[in-house]
Amino acid sequence: MYTLKSVSKTVLFLVVVFSASECSDITHLVFGDHTDGMPAAFGDFNSDELTDVFVLRNNLHTMEILLANEEEPLLRPSRPEPLSCTFKEHMITSVVPGDFDGDALMDVMVTTIHEKVLDDLERRITYVYVIWGGATYLNCSDGFEADYMIKMIGQPLAIDFNQDMIIDLFGQSVKSRRMFWVFSKTRGKPMEIEMEDNSVPMAALKVPHSHAFLDLNDDYMPDLFLTTTENFEIWHGNEHKRKFVYNTSIPYPGGLLSSVGKAAIIGQSLFIDVELTGRMELVTPVCFDKECKNSALMLYSMTEGKWVNLQVNFKDDNTNLWKFYLNPGSRYTNVITLHSGDFNMDGYPDILATLSLASETGHPQSFLLENIPCQSSCGKFKRTYAIKWNALSPFRNGTAMAAFFDFYQDGILDCIMVTYNGKDYRAAAFKNSLDYDANFIKVMVLTGLTNQNNAMINGRVGKKRRTYGTNLPGASISYKTTTQDGNIRHGVSAQLPQSAHFSLNLPYTIFGLAISTYVMEHR
Repeated sequence: MYTLKSVSKTVLFLVVVFSASECSDITHLVFGDHTDGMPAAFGDFNSDELTDVFVLRNNLHTMEILLANEEEPLLRPSRPEPLSCTFKEHMITSVVPGDFDGDALMDVMVTTIHEKVLDDLERRITYVYVIWGGATYLNCSDGFEADYMIKMIGQPLAIDFNQDMIIDLFGQSVKSRRMFWVFSKTRGKPMEIEMEDNSVPMAALKVPHSHAFLDLNDDYMPDLFLTTTENFEIWHGNEHKRKFVYNTSIPYPGGLLSSVGKAAIIGQSLFIDVELTGRMELVTPVCFDKECKNSALMLYSMTEGKWVNLQVNFKDDNTNLWKFYLNPGSRYTNVITLHSGDFNMDGYPDILATLSLASETGHPQSFLLENIPCQSSCGKFKRTYAIKWNALSPFRNGTAMAAFFDFYQDGILDCIMVTYNGKDYRAAAFKNSLDYDANFIKVMVLTGLTNQNNAMINGRVGKKRRTYGTNLPGASISYKTTTQDGNIRHGVSAQLPQSAHFSLNLPYTIFGLAISTYVMEHR
């Protein structure tokens, strides 16, 4: 079942995949010689129905779009002129593709910080730019660096505040107030709307944060999940004048309602349907000591009102202890970040995480955490995660980041990675090839906005249209199936729920259906 509110177009594919080759390093087939770009975001910029990659180059001063192709190399710079913008005095900290002016064409939001900060206050300031896009060009003419849209603290969350299918932002103003920035078709400065609720004292927002925009109460209206300096907050979305209303707070792992010790470090949270129950679960990586040698993957049970340790075994086959890797000030690993996706197409979401040996520092390595049945010590939960130490071979010599990406548009999630040798960062690509037949559903939620002024372009199946549409954050996507055994299976996912700190969410959702034949139900 997939049901969407305030969205007028959904693209759905139901496919059977046949595969029997081995996993491999396909870096050259994907990037060619262009491996110096650091992946920052994904999106279909030129409306050709292929997912492009937004990368950072020139020591984080240049944002460039690598356009996807059906022939190798699969990702390549635009020709004759690259789709890029360079900042001279600022370093780029995040990239968010989306439609910020309602013209049905993808723009690019870029956040930066001053390379040469003057004081502690300036060090906290983020400058937000919107680079207007036109399918074949980016509008970053001379002097654009001085024309920022917003000054704020930390990085913003991309949302749709007023359901007009134009991307808006949420974050913390320079005066430390919670603020919505609402964009319009004028391309002018966004309107500022302060978040207000007299019924609850509002703590300061955490920097860095893992705010999210997704439906948490099954009313098909996206809600706000906020990370503050004291706890997590949930604000329910509605159609009234005050778009978000406070609902509840969730203590950090180790709070009064927790059965575990106090966490010293809280990583970036994400929401996934761990058990395929049609319910999004809050999953958070934590460390119970400052060195992160005691790492854990925690899940918050909404029904029981407490945190559950998923009992992930961080010891490898040689009994070496590993930990979540955290290196403040570095690329990708300045926060503990998880990326989710169905790697083996069994329907259950897996996780990519970056770890390091507990006895060492400075040598990160990304691993696959496979969603498996829980055998013991999981309480009422039936699933947990197991680290697959060799799943991403041959990448065993240092990786700072791994995220899911479908390079060949075949429904099988591969991995886009960043290798790190202690000095240089390089983009890499890993091909995931299953050894069995599998079914999957691929769903992409688009705004459905049109632009009559745009030139006609050919779609992948020959149909001409002016625009394909851009992706909208916060859409809830779910399905329900009946297996051959007569069992009901219900999965749910959110599209682009997070946008800050290189969350690297895909602009589409892939549900694996394993090898069984299913009867699909939808409305």
